[in-house]
Amino acid sequence: MRFDDSLETVLSADMSTPFGAQSAWRQLVDLIGRGRAEATPEAIARLRTLRGAVPAAVRAASARALADATPPAALVRVFTEDDAAIAAPVLRTARLDERDWIGLLPGLSSVGRSVLRHRRDLPAGVLRALQAFGSVDFVLGASPEALATVDAGHEPAVRASEGGPAIEPVPVSESSFASIASIAQGLPVVAEALRQQNAPPTPAADGTFEIADLVARLDAFHRERDENGAPIQAEMFALPPVEARGFQFETDASGTIRWIEGVSRAPLIGLSLDQVGEGAAIDGVASGAFRRRSGFANARLVVAGTSDAAGQWRISAAPVFDRASGRFTGYRGSARRPRVEESAELSRDRGRAGPDALRQLVHELRTPANAIAGFAEMIESEMLGPVPPVYRGRAGAIRDQVHALLGAIDDIDMAARIDTRALDLRQDAVPLAPLLARIVGDLAPLADLRSATIDCHAAPDLVIAGDDRAVERLIGRLLATLVASTEAGERIGVAARGEDMQAVIVFDRPRSLAAYAAEGLLRIDAEAEAEQVGAPLLGTGFALRLARNLAGELGGSLTLGDAALTLRLPAAVSAGMGQAFSN
Repeated sequence: MRFDDSLETVLSADMSTPFGAQSAWRQLVDLIGRGRAEATPEAIARLRTLRGAVPAAVRAASARALADATPPAALVRVFTEDDAAIAAPVLRTARLDERDWIGLLPGLSSVGRSVLRHRRDLPAGVLRALQAFGSVDFVLGASPEALATVDAGHEPAVRASEGGPAIEPVPVSESSFASIASIAQGLPVVAEALRQQNAPPTPAADGTFEIADLVARLDAFHRERDENGAPIQAEMFALPPVEARGFQFETDASGTIRWIEGVSRAPLIGLSLDQVGEGAAIDGVASGAFRRRSGFANARLVVAGTSDAAGQWRISAAPVFDRASGRFTGYRGSARRPRVEESAELSRDRGRAGPDALRQLVHELRTPANAIAGFAEMIESEMLGPVPPVYRGRAGAIRDQVHALLGAIDDIDMAARIDTRALDLRQDAVPLAPLLARIVGDLAPLADLRSATIDCHAAPDLVIAGDDRAVERLIGRLLATLVASTEAGERIGVAARGEDMQAVIVFDRPRSLAAYAAEGLLRIDAEAEAEQVGAPLLGTGFALRLARNLAGELGGSLTLGDAALTLRLPAAVSAGMGQAFSN
């Protein structure tokens, strides 16, 4: 049994200093607003006590931070007692019961009730209660004492629901209203303006009018500026650029920034640590750490625009997990400007190898991998002399792993060739049924390892028009990826038929991939399946993306459905069917 003592810890902290008061205010609002602590009378009273010692900017930031939370009615009441600018964000987003809203209405200012009138998600009883306050909110020039003593009985009581609390709005008599003109005439500024308008023009001491003297002064000023050549535009209007030096941020479980303090919120709110945002970019350090749910330090961030958040940043953050369930809830971190010896600029071209460099890399990887596989086979076959069984077994394991690595290298090479339009394809006629039988036989050990079965049915006279090596690689890689994702006892069905001058092959989706949406399959990375036996070395997402691109190069397509994957390839001449298919 676990006991959350967060509230008691905050209430017992030192709040005598300005920093302590601000820290306690933020923590209490966060704990109560997000449901991690109850809105006890002691906690609410402490918030009211701290309000005078907390700057308005901090209170406003706390109010904005409650936008995605569900604060209780007691906490909402604390904010409605504050200035209108601080109460407005809470009133715009809070979600309370009808009874709680109606209980808050009498204590709200006319501005607060005006904010609620613009909401479209309030219960009907709350809207009727707001209508009852309409005559009171629009009174000009009436004192509270006058409103309290006017004749009652013109407007009925409004009840939220059957048996709910009633609001008795104070009706307003005709004597409580005053015209806007009469109120405006009583203002000192308006009265002085009227007096000067009605007064005759007063000449200056030298017999000229003041307006003429003002024009003369302006002319002299412009002449002096032209003679001295000293423009005043820059002095009058050029303000020193404001550049923030740091800020704090929080994200939700999806990695999206939801809270900012220290800089303008607009350029950063909604930016995800897992992707490039509009007007801002984060490097791969943060996205990689997010996928592993681990902390990161000094990741690069570049923000476009002219706000105080614009420019280069170095950001660091730590993951946050729920104490009760252990569930990942997001990140909390901070950002700073780069030091003199650092740079946070993101280079779009740095790290992106060109076609020639990538092919060279593939060649350099393939050469040592082939050498390792050859030596492992020599040890396993005892070509260099007798070898104990344990070492022969290890040599066999090395050989299998190197063959998987060589397959991944070939996939990278093919992906690079497709990307650079350098894939060399020849036109052949590939009988589909024998090809599927051969692929199913090659995958039999993997299916036995996964305790799965492959049920394949193909028309015997179906022929595919395309490069035989590319077609075999496409179907083999696709089926191997699906078999590697199966569960024990699962069956993968493969059905091939001719349709509209195409060869259509339908593959069943394994149950383990049912949780992913169609496009979500393409984003599964290798880290998520690194522990699965027989899984693709580069990940299911990469294998499916490669299969889709290769199908497009062959003149076909790969469709990812909810229950099946459909591969369409051009059909060729089929002697058995007595008709021709072409692409």
